[in-house]
Amino acid sequence: MSSNLIVVFIASTLMFAVAGYSSDPTENIRSIMVDNQIVRRGITHQATLRAMRTVPRHLYVPHEQRRFAYFDRPLPIGFGQTISQPFMVAFMTEVIDPKPHYRVLEIGTGSGYQAAILAEIVEKVYTIEIIPALANRAKEVLSRFYDNVSVKIADGFYGWEQAGPFDAIIVTAAAGTIPPPLVDQLREGGKMVIPVGSPYMVQQLMLVEKRGGRMVTRNLMPVRFVPFTRN
Repeated sequence: MSSNLIVVFIASTLMFAVAGYSSDPTENIRSIMVDNQIVRRGITHQATLRAMRTVPRHLYVPHEQRRFAYFDRPLPIGFGQTISQPFMVAFMTEVIDPKPHYRVLEIGTGSGYQAAILAEIVEKVYTIEIIPALANRAKEVLSRFYDNVSVKIADGFYGWEQAGPFDAIIVTAAAGTIPPPLVDQLREGGKMVIPVGSPYMVQQLMLVEKRGGRMVTRNLMPVRFVPFTRN
């Protein structure tokens, strides 16, 4: 489907109210997004693919951006932040290999879309956002569909110690270094995916695994993420 046809399709379908995921008229366009942007690039984790087909991405972007919601690119959500490209959301989710019994921590709630994808798969999602307006907006949308997501307004560098340890952690902003508190809160054998590098430069998406109490890292790919915001 061409970009112009996608714009027309989304513009027409978004005229209808979305009372719940089951009645969402953008189900077909989500399937096209998953097939063309995600499966073709090698994502095979079935729970991730099901979640990406289920969650209406347009509900997690500002109204003026909704006609672009299923495009193959990140989108601005205000306050200098973005919602990640669909493929990147799927890739980072697949990397942590989430299981139904997992407790997952997300640093950088942003729009709430990554938290929604995780909530479709795992038992409990804890997500931290430092910008109150974004946290409150995401919490409002997420609470309409999920009772297994907790949103906290805080500096994500310190994680959420009271809720840990976590089976997996996803960080959606680029940090200069891997925050030690997040490693401490990762369960033995757990995985963290985090972009590391200088702001507004090419960074490295890294996989961090906790083995024998030690941190084992691996570079996955070059990326560009917004900076990790601190208090």
